[in-house]
Amino acid sequence: MAEIVRMPKLSDTMTEGVVAEWHKKVGETVKNGEVLAEIESDKATMEFESFQDGVLLYIGVAKGKTAAVDSILAILGEKGEDISELLKEESGKKSSEPAAEKSNVETSEKKEEKPVVKEDAKDALVAEASPSPLASRPTSQPSSDGRLKASPLAKKLAEDKGIDIARVAGSGDGGRIVKRDVETFGTGGFAAPMTFERYTEVPVSQMRKTIAKRLAESKFTAPHFYLTMRIDMDEMMKARESINEVAPMKVSFNDLIIKACAVALKKHPQVNSAWMGDHIRYNEHVHIGVAVAVPDGLLVPVVRFADTKRLSEISSEVKDFVLRANDKKLQPKDWEGNTFTVSNLGMFGIEEFTAIINTPDSCIMAIGGIDQVPVVRGGQIVPGHVMRVTLSCDHRTVDGASGAKFLQTFKQLMEKPVLLLGAYSI
Repeated sequence: MAEIVRMPKLSDTMTEGVVAEWHKKVGETVKNGEVLAEIESDKATMEFESFQDGVLLYIGVAKGKTAAVDSILAILGEKGEDISELLKEESGKKSSEPAAEKSNVETSEKKEEKPVVKEDAKDALVAEASPSPLASRPTSQPSSDGRLKASPLAKKLAEDKGIDIARVAGSGDGGRIVKRDVETFGTGGFAAPMTFERYTEVPVSQMRKTIAKRLAESKFTAPHFYLTMRIDMDEMMKARESINEVAPMKVSFNDLIIKACAVALKKHPQVNSAWMGDHIRYNEHVHIGVAVAVPDGLLVPVVRFADTKRLSEISSEVKDFVLRANDKKLQPKDWEGNTFTVSNLGMFGIEEFTAIINTPDSCIMAIGGIDQVPVVRGGQIVPGHVMRVTLSCDHRTVDGASGAKFLQTFKQLMEKPVLLLGAYSI
């Protein structure tokens, strides 16, 4: 009997998903536990396994398309089974009309259909995303069947400009000539001055939608206030150098900051809290969220019980998070449960910034770069290294004095590393 496979809810904040890839085609057999498709949620792309055996009779969401959670993703059943009644029952539940592929039960052979790509849109994307070559390019070579590969838009543009398109080198897939190639032809690889308006529109990813929603809710719901402090990093720089001489893996300044935050939070539970609407939760455990930039936006995987972990353990976890975040391999358990968040832009040369609170946390710490600046020691101006940090606080749970005391403890731990590093810290 045919069964409906629905769009899964892969995270607590997911409301819709995008099919990144289908691993099966209509008419193919699917076994229980076999990967049916790859689903892009608001935070990651994950493999979706089938929970039953059967033949893929219907695809309800085409590759690259979006569908709401619990909407029809596919139908599995017996070969040749009539699914028209099942689809009729589901039609009233659909909130949109996703692209669908249905099996032809009348024929034994199916012809694979390739998705249609709008040439104009594809050329526009290539023109924006591809870097202009700096050297002269060879002329295009015809394909193996003798045809010159060029998009319709490129052909039309070449005709309007009076350019022999056979002399234009293609930079598209397989040497295909696209709009940008015609525009830069005869200019030494540099685009001619723009004399008309042009822009590219890209659909908003699931991750970016969720980021926009959550940050807007945080910024306009939680009353933010900010506390900034300068920290002398000279001693910590020396300590890090000594640590990396004996540590099993290289420890970064970010790892040291995470550890110092975790230790300071144990002393200041007011900062390690969460606004829960009708009550405030004071967390006794310390789970540090670490903001990681990825192409689609921002992920915040969590270093759990960070106060109890050695620096090498924190370093290993964070490195693993970064790799898996960029490969879209993080799982929901990796980004849930944070009690405090650290966002570090120092490696990009940013001196100071403010961050939006990652709810339901009460605070987030923004870390700037370490700058060599003149400092006063013993009445003398000498060179020193200073790092600026800014604590964003939710005024519903954290008062100015509470936030300031936390920063004082954090500053003390960073400026006197011996207080931070115990016998089992490395």
